[in-house]
Amino acid sequence: MIHIDNQMDFPDAALLERAALLTLELVPPLSPPGLDSTHGDLSIVLSDDRHLHELNLDYLGVDSPTDVLSFPAAETDPETESLYLGDIAISIPRAMQQAQNAGHPVEAEAQLLVVHGVLHLLGYDHSTDEEKAVMWAEQARVLERLGLSRIQIQE
Repeated sequence: MIHIDNQMDFPDAALLERAALLTLELVPPLSPPGLDSTHGDLSIVLSDDRHLHELNLDYLGVDSPTDVLSFPAAETDPETESLYLGDIAISIPRAMQQAQNAGHPVEAEAQLLVVHGVLHLLGYDHSTDEEKAVMWAEQARVLERLGLSRIQIQE
């Protein structure tokens, strides 16, 4: 199950749920070993720059806002025994600005950020050139299936 906390009244949260589900369906998890992400739950919080700035500072020690943050959990809920993959936080104002700069709709940018965030929950990273190549290839594969093959993450 994908839970979306739409604090910004984003108009089409169903697109974001679809992007998350397709990523879970298409991309094999890297960690932890044996993770069956196709039956996992996750939360997506649609928020603002202030909130992502606070999270970025509190959890990563980075004193600036950002577009997307992921908090992998990969834990089993003891009551339901379902796998909880983690949380993704997205700044909708930042997504709007990035979409405008790139010349595509905010819905496309938000889907990209969801795919990117889910990949992090699945253990993908872009700290090294090799990791980045693998992550970007998986991201491109999902975006192509979403009909967004021309959309790329802004660095």
